[in-house]
Amino acid sequence: MPTSLIDSAEIRTRRILIVDDEHANVLLLASVLEREGYRDIHTVTNPAEALESYIRLEPDLVLLDLMMPEVDGFQLLEAFKRHDRPDEFRPVLVLTADSTINARRRALALGAKDFVSKPFDVIEVALRISNLLETRILYQRLQQG
Repeated sequence: MPTSLIDSAEIRTRRILIVDDEHANVLLLASVLEREGYRDIHTVTNPAEALESYIRLEPDLVLLDLMMPEVDGFQLLEAFKRHDRPDEFRPVLVLTADSTINARRRALALGAKDFVSKPFDVIEVALRISNLLETRILYQRLQQG
C-alpha cells in the first residue's frame, strides 16, 4: 500500500527556500534535502533578503528560523502572508531553538504549518517536509479543478 498520495519523485521536484542566519544550519538542512533527492533548494542567511527571495522564487515550502537579527521569523511570517493570495497554501516549517509554548503558538497563529525544535531529528524533518509538500501539491490540484 502506498504511503503517499503523490509520487515521491514529484515531491522532490518542488522548490524549497531555507531561511536561517546560521550558515551551519543552512548547510545541514541543504545536505539533508540533497540526500533525500531534492534539487531545487535555495538558501538565505541574511533575513533582510528573505522576503525578496520569497517573492522572486515563489517556493513551494519555506524552512524558517525564528531567532534572527534585524528581521526575525515572526516578522517574515507576517510578510509572507501579506504577499500570498488568500486562497493559496504555501507551507512554512519553523525550525527553531526557541521551543517555548509562546513561540510555537505565535508562529502557528502567524501561518506556520508546522514547528520543529532544534536540535532536530533529520529523518523526522525530512518526513515533515515531504508531508507538507504533498499537501501543497494536493491543494494545488484541488484549486485547478
